[in-house]
Formats: sequence, C-alpha cells, structure tokens
Amino acid sequence: MREIKLAKTAGFCFGVDRAVNLVYKLVEDGEKVCTLGPIIHNQQLVEDLKSKGVNDIASAAECESGYKIVIRTHGVEKEVVNDIKSRGIPFVDATCPFVLKIHRIVSAAAPDTVTLIAGDQDHPEVKGIRSFCSGESYVFKNSEELSEIVQKYEISSQKSVICVSQTTFSTEEWKKCEKILKKVCTNCEIFDTICNATSERQAEALALAKECDAMLVIGGRHSSNTCKLKDVCSEYAPTFLIETAAELADMDFSRFNVVGVTAGASTPSVIIKEVLKTMSEEMKDKEVEATQDVAETAEAADKAVEAAVEASADGETFAEMLEQSFSENDTSKLVKGVVENITPTEVFVDVKGRKQTGVIAREDLSAEPFDKCEDVVSVGDELDLIILKTDDQDGVLKLSKKLTDSFKGWDDIVKAKENDEILEGRIIAVVRGGVLASVKGTRVFIPASLTGVPKSEDLNILKNTEARFRIIDINEQRRRAVGSIRAVLSEERRKAREEAWAKLEEGMKLSGTVKSLTSYGAFVDIGGIDGMIHISELSWTRIKHPSEVVNVGDQVEVYIKALDQENKKISLGFKKIEDNPWEILKRDYPVGTVVKAKIAGLTSFGAFATVIPGIEGLIHISEISWNRIKTPADVLQMGEEVNVLITDIDFDKKRVSLSIKQLSEKPDEVISVLQSDEEQEPETAEDSAPEAESEAVTDDTQETEE
Repeated sequence: MREIKLAKTAGFCFGVDRAVNLVYKLVEDGEKVCTLGPIIHNQQLVEDLKSKGVNDIASAAECESGYKIVIRTHGVEKEVVNDIKSRGIPFVDATCPFVLKIHRIVSAAAPDTVTLIAGDQDHPEVKGIRSFCSGESYVFKNSEELSEIVQKYEISSQKSVICVSQTTFSTEEWKKCEKILKKVCTNCEIFDTICNATSERQAEALALAKECDAMLVIGGRHSSNTCKLKDVCSEYAPTFLIETAAELADMDFSRFNVVGVTAGASTPSVIIKEVLKTMSEEMKDKEVEATQDVAETAEAADKAVEAAVEASADGETFAEMLEQSFSENDTSKLVKGVVENITPTEVFVDVKGRKQTGVIAREDLSAEPFDKCEDVVSVGDELDLIILKTDDQDGVLKLSKKLTDSFKGWDDIVKAKENDEILEGRIIAVVRGGVLASVKGTRVFIPASLTGVPKSEDLNILKNTEARFRIIDINEQRRRAVGSIRAVLSEERRKAREEAWAKLEEGMKLSGTVKSLTSYGAFVDIGGIDGMIHISELSWTRIKHPSEVVNVGDQVEVYIKALDQENKKISLGFKKIEDNPWEILKRDYPVGTVVKAKIAGLTSFGAFATVIPGIEGLIHISEISWNRIKTPADVLQMGEEVNVLITDIDFDKKRVSLSIKQLSEKPDEVISVLQSDEEQEPETAEDSAPEAESEAVTDDTQETEE
C-alpha cells in the first residue's frame, strides 16, 4: 500500500449529525433519555451513549418514569408515535427531515392510491413509510422484484400509483427501476427520495473504486447506507467492510498500491480518524497523500450544525454579515419558504424553486426570546429567509429568519426615529453601561441612565420584560441604535398628571399609594399626582407619627379635602366619619349602657376612664362609691378595669359622665347619712371641681401645623 485516498463526504450526514448531537445535548442538559431503538446503526457510538445513561428501548412500554424518548433518524410507524402520546411520555422526534418528506408524500396520496416503495421491507425506515400509506403498498429491493410486483398485482391498471424510495437506496438500482416504471406503468408518479447525501456518497465511492486497487468501507454492518456503499464499490474493486480500526490487524493491504476509503453516514469521525491513523502507520515512512483532506473531513464530521451568523452587542458584526449575505449572490440569497415541519431544535421549510430541504436552526429563528419554535412559526407559514449556507452534498439549505427580520426591523427603527414614534421591545440582556432591547429583530442599546431604574437598584429587574422607548440616536452606517425608556416614562407621567388634574373635584373619593412619610403627614400617589394627608387626618386618636397608621407602599382610600389648581397642591382626607369615636358612641353606647372601662387618670375630684378608643369619661368622686372617700386613689388604680354606667353624654361639649356606685345597691346606713347631709346642704365636690377638668378627654381638637 503506497497511497490512501479518502472520499470527501465520508462520515456523518446531516440527519445523523443532527440526531446524535440532539441526544448529547439532552444529556448535557440533565435530561433522562432513552432512544426508541439505536439512535444510529453504529455500535461504538451507541455504547458511548449507554455509558452516559442513554439506553435504547424496543417500545414505549419499556420507558421508565421520568425519561424522555428520542425517536431515531429512521423514523417509526405512525402507531408508535400515537402510543407514546397516549401514554403521556415526553418525546423528541429526531427523524431525518428527508424521511419526514417521504412521510408527507405518501400521507398526501388518495386512499385508493397504490404506493410502491424501493427499499428493504424489514428496515425501520421502510416500516415507518408504509404506516403512513392509506392505500395498498408494496416494497421491492431491486428492479427484478419491481417487475414481479407490477405484473402480479396489475399495478399498471391502477388509477393512482406513486413510487418512492428508501433514503439510502442504491442510486444505480433506482435508475433501473425508473426505466421499468416509465415503460410498463405510465400512470405512476415517481418521487426520487434518495437522500442527496446518499447519492453523492455513492457517486464518490463509485468514482473512487474505479481509481483504486481496493476499497475500504467504514461503518456498522447493520447500517443500510454502509452496506449499499460496499455493494457499489464491489462492482469495480475488492471491497472490505470494517467497523473499527481493530479489524485492520487481520487484513493485508500490501498487495494493493492505492486503497480508497469511504464511510457510511452513521460512522463517527473519531473512528474514521483511528482507521486512517492505523493505515498510515502501516505505511511507515510513506506519506499519506490525503492527510489534509482526512483532517478536514474528520473535523467537519465532529461538529454539529452551528449558526452561521451571530449578532454582536453593538450590531457591528451583525450588520457586516447581513450586508455580505445580500451582496454575495444578490437576490439568490433571499428566498421564500413554506414551513413543513417543526421540531424542538429546527424548522424545516420547502424553498420555492430549490430541490434541497431548507433548515432553520433554533438560534436562527428569531432574535426575540421564545420557549418553543411553535411560538414563532406555524406549519404552512410562508417566510422570507436568507441562505446562510448551501450544502449540496447533504441536500440542505441552512437558512435564517432572524437575519431577514433584522433587515426589515432596522428600516422600521430608522422610521421610528424620524417620526418620533414609541417602540416596544423586550429587554434581552444587561450589558456594561445599560441594557439591550430586541425590537423587530434588531438590538437597541439603552444606557443605564435612560432606563428609568434608580441607581440603587439592579438593572436585571428589567431583563425579560417588555419595555416602551424612543430612539434618540442612530448610526446607520454601523446599524447602531440608542433608545430611552425614561423619555417615554416622563411623557406618560406628564400626560397622566394633566388628565388627572382635569378630572379632580373636591369631595372626590380616590385610591392611592403611599409614596413617602414625614413628621407632619403622608404623601400619596393618586394616579400620577401627589396629595398629602395631614397627620391630623390620619387618625381620630392622637398619634406621634404617620407610620403608626400607614407605611410606604400601602394602598389607601382617600378623598379630596381641598384643591389648589394654581400651585398644584392637593389636601387629602383619610379619616372616615363612621370611624369617628363620637359617632360610634352615639350609635352603640347610649345613656344607661354598662361598659368595662380602663382607668386612665386620677385627680382629686374623680377618675378618668377610657370608654372606647378615643373617648374618656369622668367618674366623679361622688360616683365612685356610696361610702365617702377622701381621694379616688384610695379605691382605684391606674390601668384598672372597672364596670361603669354611662349616666350622661353631652355631644356638643364632648363630655361623658360615668358612675361605678350606681351599679350596686345603696346601703341603709348610707341612706341616713345622705339624708342628714342633704339637710346641711354642703357644697359638693362636683360643684367645686373646675369645669375644664371635668370635661371628658378627646382628641378631636388635635391640630398639628405642617
């Protein structure tokens, strides 16, 4: 062996790469994962996934609680999906988009349509395709079997016939089948559904086999596409199939000068690398001519599909990439596509005028935050898209909706600046000096000083919230835009104040929020306008500070006592008439009512007792006991609770008279003493008590100046 030639497309195809990376991503995210059958036909990769806790199961019934099922690239029967759904098991469909396309073709056929399928009837992909056929279906593996089926079942006489192929079917054999169908079954509609990657891989392998003395095919022995490669190469050169580099130990390539190497679509790049390394070592000092190609191919096979364009914080890189995308191929870069299928990680679209399948990666779908792709687009939507990359080998167009949205959104932002319009967007990130808002697919920078957030607070409170702002500065050349939330807030507050003042009237009842407290009162926001509740208006009882009644942030019910339109001042009332203690006394405590009162003050002429909060009544010394006492302190104590009788109420003078003794019977000896006292007619203590001191204590005359 003097030379090794490596096929350019050896290694993972798009569908396999996508499925494998999807499973690894789920594992990295901490998900419990199982696959419905091996994710791909490669034992080494399956074992690696198993070491990470990913097991393959035969049916949904085997899925353990808490696990998520991944449907492999081949797809499954329709009934299997229905079974998973009926069991309520979460799942991710990693079916290859080219297989899904076949499902859509056969599903769209009329019920009386006969479907011919080129492929292996025992292969899971073919089983899945047949489950979507509503009419009769027949599977053939070569042109000979096709001829037999057409003749046996009189296919040529059927009104409606379609023919599709397994994605990994032999391209050479398919050409033979096409000739037969066109000749003997002219009513058959033929769909070439062989994957582009398969076609290219087989064509390259065939050309390589013609140039080489021997061919080495790397891949799983149960992999359909790998086996097809072996069959293709065997027609022109001795061909060997291996799964790992370890099998090379039993093989001798010394009799061959040039050995070609290819690999199936489900063969990991690490295995390809190991095989090439082993073969090159056998050549000792002889240089492997395809070394560079080997490295590049292997590296490419290791990578998942990545976003081709990422927007920078200031939009500079984004703009450059956007402009480049339009200038490279003019309008060919801008295409229209119809959404055909939506998965958790991609959206598949049918691009008008192109055979390739269009794919929009999740990160290229929208600049706006979203949970599911279904939140952004729906099946059947027609989208304007930019082509990021054309992969003719895999038959895939990598597209971006985010870029087109941004291109259109930038024009809207420029117009908003010109027309002084308010824009709405979502705050998506906190960056140095401010925040980034996403609006119409374009990022707008809002400085911290213009966010409306106080310096003492964290800007992260705005993250993932909707915001309204004006564009205050634009750099069209670099596609930079600066916005201000504060400008909108200030304008809204001004308008709110003007509207509120126009509606205000004295006596109007309002709801408000306590904004601040001072020693003399509380300031309340009543819809963009501040009014003040004087401390004397906060309570019917005496208080030292407004915080005894309200706190900042409290929702309160107030009424307008006075309006000063000229100076824009509002005096608010807070006390409710029904909470006036004298009104409560009048309603609930008429003369003759017995209440439990607390001794609040002792004097020489009597005791003051709290009847209800805010009202104290006088128990004259003569009303404390039937027996003569020197001072009230002889029989009463501060804070003592006693039963009293309300004997008189003077609402005009705010006085309440109370009695203790009248709640007990008058002793006989007291009666005689009283009679003798009456004859002498001495001056009573009540008559000598100062009128001011006998008044009941109330707080209704409290007045604190601002």
